[in-house]
Amino acid sequence: MAAAASGSGCGMAGGCRLLLLLLALGRGATVPGGMLYPRETPSRERKELGGLWSFRADFSPGRDAGFVQRWYRQPLRQTGPVIDMPVPASFNDITQDPNLENYIGWVWYEKEVLLPLRWLQDNLSTRVVLRFGSAHYYSIVWVNGVQVVEHEGGHLPFEADISSIVQGSPGIPCRITVALNNTLTPHTLPPGSIQYMTDKTRYPKNYFVQNIRFDFFNYAGIHRPVVLYTTPSVYIDDITVTTTSSETVAIVHYQVSVVGSTFYSLSLSLRDQEGKVVATGDGPAGELKVLNPNLWWPYLMHENPGYRYSLEVKMQAQANGALLEDVYTLPVGIRTVHVTSTQFLINGKPFYFHGVNKHEDADIRGKGLDWPLVVKDFNLLRWLGANSFRTSHYPYAEEIMDLCDAYGIVVIDECPGVGVKMPESFGNKSLQHHLVVMEELIRRDKNRPSVVMWSVANEPAAELPPAAYYFKTVIAHTKALDPSRPVTFVTDVNYALDRGAPYVDVICVNSYFSWYHDPGHLEVIPLQLTAQFENWYKTYQKPIIQSEYGADSVPGLHSDPPLMFSEEYQKAMLKEYHSVFDKKRKEYVIGELIWNFADFMTNQGTTRVLGNKKGIFTRQRQPKSAAFVLRERYWKIANESSCLPPVIKSHTLFL
Repeated sequence: MAAAASGSGCGMAGGCRLLLLLLALGRGATVPGGMLYPRETPSRERKELGGLWSFRADFSPGRDAGFVQRWYRQPLRQTGPVIDMPVPASFNDITQDPNLENYIGWVWYEKEVLLPLRWLQDNLSTRVVLRFGSAHYYSIVWVNGVQVVEHEGGHLPFEADISSIVQGSPGIPCRITVALNNTLTPHTLPPGSIQYMTDKTRYPKNYFVQNIRFDFFNYAGIHRPVVLYTTPSVYIDDITVTTTSSETVAIVHYQVSVVGSTFYSLSLSLRDQEGKVVATGDGPAGELKVLNPNLWWPYLMHENPGYRYSLEVKMQAQANGALLEDVYTLPVGIRTVHVTSTQFLINGKPFYFHGVNKHEDADIRGKGLDWPLVVKDFNLLRWLGANSFRTSHYPYAEEIMDLCDAYGIVVIDECPGVGVKMPESFGNKSLQHHLVVMEELIRRDKNRPSVVMWSVANEPAAELPPAAYYFKTVIAHTKALDPSRPVTFVTDVNYALDRGAPYVDVICVNSYFSWYHDPGHLEVIPLQLTAQFENWYKTYQKPIIQSEYGADSVPGLHSDPPLMFSEEYQKAMLKEYHSVFDKKRKEYVIGELIWNFADFMTNQGTTRVLGNKKGIFTRQRQPKSAAFVLRERYWKIANESSCLPPVIKSHTLFL
């Protein structure tokens, strides 16, 4: 669900225009090559930089004092007051300062760290890399006052080789400075706009707001882990894996790229979960044949879901008279995905999405990665009987995706293309950025067995004329990057008006009958929902997922007969939708994803009481009545369609 919202700030109008100008000067170049997750191996080390960082928001009239005064040239504490800020976390809810809660502009982070001596002595053989899991939204990073990387976009990783800066200075702290800007423009993903309020009788001088067209709070900060890691100077840069399989044999197709030398050798070993080598290979590209493979199956579709092999890649190379070796181990799940006009097949068997939409959102930490919350969410998903979720409305943390792979939770992987409503957001500048974002997302998640489909947008203004060329281009680019997965976007536009739908493989449609449409009238759901499905299928003959549906409920608010915002109304709406789903899933409906897994924060508005309340769990992860309705349904669907042992069918696990 998307809606108009705004955040506010105050500053000199000219200065804020400078802020936007800084964003427009040029995008951070896409990091060439691979973006392998930094794992410790016999040849690689990593150092976590989480914890407390120094922090300052630039409240100067133009939000540009940090650049004018060059705060990156010396420790941040020497240029003015700083506060402690946890990383990873959003900065918005950490303090008692309301100006920081809704701050728009540049904020500054800094951390000083000592590097291990062994990283610094052999500067010809060791490469030191600084990596950010994500930072929202536009980032510029300096190390010891030297700019090392610039990146546009939240939710995806970026990194920089800092070897030449830190090596040769043992014992001297490495000072990492980050300038971060959360301003959204018509050409960012997600888009937004700055609006200046010029009526001096109603607003303070130089007052402005950040307008957005999506219904979740625009949290900002360093949201995911920051690490330093090492590789040899000649190193494995990227690995790409795809798989095919039959009942008795599977083929793992691989490509490996090496950077730093053209003279190297590669050997590969594929091991099962007991450590037994089941296939070997060599060279930068090839195939590994696995006899009687253990396939990667979704949760509740097999008694051993999420099975993964380990692909160990070893590289040896001569450099500067020395023999260098790099080792990287990649988890590999063997599975296939295929879409027909009525079915979604995983490993050749029909798969029905019974899951949720989520948000990275929680009290205090905002969108910051938090391990206790992540593990709690996965326990709730499995208790619920959910086999899938969509990463609404942006890529989730790599650590979350790792658990999806391990637990067999199927993922529709969505880019940050939410709130694409303005005509100017369909121009060439926006399109080029969207293509880069898809490149970065696929580069990061291409090897994940849990990811079965890419989503390039949520609820765009797909009825606008330029949407046809825009989505034709984005989807074609996505398919060119990854031919192995279907591509979709999620629509709320009428079937007869949607200009992007001809190019998707699966129709994903959001609807809120008896909520945003005919509010309070549950009796219209069967007719309207049935017509929705039949119209879409008649037009496109493609399988359909109900990608959002739901109703707000205030925990503890009860009404019988059901009235809007009561827990009873939320339950009643779900049951009306479910009755139609049960008819249409026998034909061409292949999934249902509730909106939402848990309540989440939004901007303030007259329809939002401390956020969106459509969760079946509260923001603190306590169940509402609807959670039990959904749990009963999901386990029933799983039991009807699986061959699981009785102990699992009885869903006594995870109680």
